[in-house]
Amino acid sequence: MARVDIPDGEGLEATRIWALAPHMGLGLHAMSEAVYEKSSLPIREREVARMRIAQLNECHV
Repeated sequence: MARVDIPDGEGLEATRIWALAPHMGLGLHAMSEAVYEKSSLPIREREVARMRIAQLNECHV
């Protein structure tokens, strides 16, 4: 569950939240591409880092 107000409607929360700021999508896509497609870290190390960050932010993993 997100901690921000998301517009009601159909579809996933992530899809609806990007409707609030569609101009940020290009930047997010570029960052995501760099992290997932151009990273020098092996996938296992990258995922354990994501899990630790989620834990520090009190997100459920």
